[in-house]
Amino acid sequence: MSEQRTAWGWGLASIDAAERTLDVWYPELTLGPAPAQRPNHGFGDLMHDGPDLRGVRRVPVFTVSDLDAPIADAADAYLRLHLLSMRLAKPNTLNLDGIFGKLTNVVWTNYGPFAVEDFAMRKIAVESANMQDGLPGISTPVEVRAIDKIPRMLDYVVPTGVRIADANRVRLGAYLSEGTTVMHAGFVNFNAGTLGVSMVEGRISQGVVVGDGSDIGGGASIMGTLSGGGKLRNSIGEHSLLGANAGIGISLGDHCVVEAGLYVTAGTKVEIVDKEKLNAGEDLDVVKASELSGKDNILFIRNSITGAIQARHRKVGIELNSDLHKN
Repeated sequence: MSEQRTAWGWGLASIDAAERTLDVWYPELTLGPAPAQRPNHGFGDLMHDGPDLRGVRRVPVFTVSDLDAPIADAADAYLRLHLLSMRLAKPNTLNLDGIFGKLTNVVWTNYGPFAVEDFAMRKIAVESANMQDGLPGISTPVEVRAIDKIPRMLDYVVPTGVRIADANRVRLGAYLSEGTTVMHAGFVNFNAGTLGVSMVEGRISQGVVVGDGSDIGGGASIMGTLSGGGKLRNSIGEHSLLGANAGIGISLGDHCVVEAGLYVTAGTKVEIVDKEKLNAGEDLDVVKASELSGKDNILFIRNSITGAIQARHRKVGIELNSDLHKN
């Protein structure tokens, strides 16, 4: 019988007027069984018993999560998302089934989370109070950043050794290894990310992991479990390149390249070039791309004369600029 995997920690929850949990922030988490005696949460003045002008109370919650069991509630869901962004658990190692059913839609703002239903009146109250406390006629407006169930990562977890050009493009629950750079148009979903030094200028969808030394080009995308991929877990190996505006619905192994603008799905018909080197078999001239999924040393390219998509042998992979990724 396998040992139960657990994690625990104190969090600070935002509770709305309907007693729904809008979010939970965990400053730190610990893997393993929870102690018999709870440590002090240490939140001090960050808590308040009554609701503020947003209609939100901030209260401490002690959460213990069985990481293989179904998600119990919103506090449990936030704990698992924090584990991923804190690099305490890698993508696809936690039970995240049904996570959206445990979370509520939230208006995310520069003042923190608001409930959706009474947002307009709460916004007026916050801005009016600011005007009274500050200079006449001057207030800091409530800026709406998103309406979503999962917030941006950097408001909760700031990982070391990474660069993120736009905080809005990385969701809580993303796993970013040291040396990762996410450029302005890059995007990393929850339960997805990088396993080493990487350049991310395209989209890493839910469930997708990218290996060390690989580059996701501008506008490129990887089909994940929330974007039509079902339960298939696509990935990219080490020192591979997904060219600008390219896309894949299969996995890439190590030292692979998909040329710019080429989208390769599982059912794409691919001409085999260099059969021996690709280990594709002498009798195969055309295969579905799914048969090449996860294999190493492949260049996927469209023949500019015939229009056929081809798989060619590629001896070595790409090398990222080491100075650029010293974060």
